[in-house]
Amino acid sequence: MNERIYFDNAATTAVRQEVIDAMLPYYSKEFGNPSSIHNYGTTAAQAVSESRQTLANVINARPEDIYFTSGGSESDNWAIELAACNKKGKHIIISRIEHHAILRKCEAMKEKGYDISVIDVDEWGVVKLNELIKAIRKDTILISVMTANNEIGTIEPIERIGRIARANDILFHTDAVQAFAQIHINVREMNIDMLSACAHKLHGPKGVGLLYAGERVKMKPMIYGGMQENGARAGTENVPGIVGFAKAAKLSIDGYNERIRRILYLRNYLISRIMSEVPFVRLNGHPTNRLPSNANFSFQFVEGESLVILLDLKGISVSSGSACSQGDTNPSYVLSAIGVPQDMAYSAVRLTISEDTTKNDIDTAVEAIKEVVAELRSKSSMYNSLMRRR
Repeated sequence: MNERIYFDNAATTAVRQEVIDAMLPYYSKEFGNPSSIHNYGTTAAQAVSESRQTLANVINARPEDIYFTSGGSESDNWAIELAACNKKGKHIIISRIEHHAILRKCEAMKEKGYDISVIDVDEWGVVKLNELIKAIRKDTILISVMTANNEIGTIEPIERIGRIARANDILFHTDAVQAFAQIHINVREMNIDMLSACAHKLHGPKGVGLLYAGERVKMKPMIYGGMQENGARAGTENVPGIVGFAKAAKLSIDGYNERIRRILYLRNYLISRIMSEVPFVRLNGHPTNRLPSNANFSFQFVEGESLVILLDLKGISVSSGSACSQGDTNPSYVLSAIGVPQDMAYSAVRLTISEDTTKNDIDTAVEAIKEVVAELRSKSSMYNSLMRRR
């Protein structure tokens, strides 16, 4: 088998060598605990402090408003808990296509007496702002809408939602796990009170994330114990992971315009080839206002998991949806929310590229997709019946 080609960067990314190099000293030479007051400890503490500043700069935040976590899911859960203890009222507004970390946490909040309003999205996956505005009540404490969807890549009108939330004195949280350091986010300009992000979506290590909680948010500990993270999250900090997160974010921001220009070119080239060379295909998500790296297609008369498996046998790694949904036999709730028919939802495949992707990778993938789709359709009675009638 030739070298594998990876098109599942929305699930996770390869850690950059520069990130590994930045992390390594904090596993060995500079292994101190940041809470220790000797030289080893102060060196580690300085690394955490500098990383906090670097990550705050990405979203124009104060460093003291950045809290390190184990990843995006923890940050999402913490944000909802913070809203519950910050505001009087038991009403939360979310979109129908939020990550499971938000959806399932809100289901759990119902058991505590909270009322959850779930706002629909349009055919592109854009939150319906008129429904969101109508859902606001006097007891609404939180609006949580993701910056960009992890399956279909659609970018939400975060700045407008932030203005709506601020005008009604409601806390606004956004899950920016897919968007952090990938598109422009300014928490002050966008009236974002809380934001979730993690490292492994931008060529950093797994198991480290952050929660931005701004000046309007009164912190409540997620984990009780020591005084780490200003007493808000006890436990010795993951120093290598934090350093790696900051390094990955800095690399992502440095040369941002050229990197995004190249990724956009490749993504648009991929979409153009698939849409023009494969019949009975649908592009899911907004045609233009989507994450630079994301392309999600439904191939009619094809079962998505079969397509993923056969492409994998050819050395091409793609996804049939969110990595957090693998094993779920139901069609994607995101695709259902945007009105994709059930058979087309089952046929969806997500390809997400990175700066390591080449045009040759795209060409190889497209030819493989054409071959595998044709093979699978040849076994479809519905497809063959349609072809006979033509």
